[in-house]
Amino acid sequence: MAGQFAGKVALVTGAGSGIGFAIAAALAEEEAKVVVADIEVSAGEETVGKIKDSGGEATFVKVDVGDANEVESLVAETVGAYGRLDCAVNNAGIGGELARVADYTIESWHRVMAANLTGVFLCMKFEIPQMLKQGGGAIVNTSSMVGVVGDSGSCAYVASKHGVVGVTKTAALQYAREGIRINAICPGNTQTAIFDDVKETMPEVYERLLGATPIGRLARPTEIASAVLWLCSDAASYCTGHTLVVDGGYTAQ
Repeated sequence: MAGQFAGKVALVTGAGSGIGFAIAAALAEEEAKVVVADIEVSAGEETVGKIKDSGGEATFVKVDVGDANEVESLVAETVGAYGRLDCAVNNAGIGGELARVADYTIESWHRVMAANLTGVFLCMKFEIPQMLKQGGGAIVNTSSMVGVVGDSGSCAYVASKHGVVGVTKTAALQYAREGIRINAICPGNTQTAIFDDVKETMPEVYERLLGATPIGRLARPTEIASAVLWLCSDAASYCTGHTLVVDGGYTAQ
């Protein structure tokens, strides 16, 4: 039996590691042709290699999502390689420094905004026209659980992820009658390399994060990927402008 994305083309930014890798791998497993986009060449190519080793189809494109020319080229290369673009997961992002607002550097603020918020805007800016030509498509933008609540950590990260929720809702309203569904995924703390480092170097912080999550553990990247695949799939055909929080109950407190 064919996978639910057989014959479809998917683009995933930030697919070289963590949640992005899990999303790209899950889409490929469901038989999508996947364009793996990342600023880190070795990581992106490794993702492509793993997908191909598992029998999937994928290609790598290097991109800095904060650069309009590179994002425009990314979408053009996707269409050039596979002829269309059915699903786009705008997942690339960075964390930024941990500092109070008055101590936060201007350079770090602009860097985080460029990657996390401007990057999502630019991706949609160039993905949407292609989807309009085709008569539709599905876009999922990666926000965060701190895109819907406050946090005392990185002010730029929190602001950028709130911005992702806002631009997602606006774009969803603008294109709802033209066949393009646009939603946001808001992951909670997820078991990635970053949290492996936290566990090793700051075990007390790691334990505090676990204790703050009602389910009592970090999310597996595959659990976030499953939610993204649902938003991209025909099963979510009546879902647009939605912010899907997958956080183990954190924001319910």
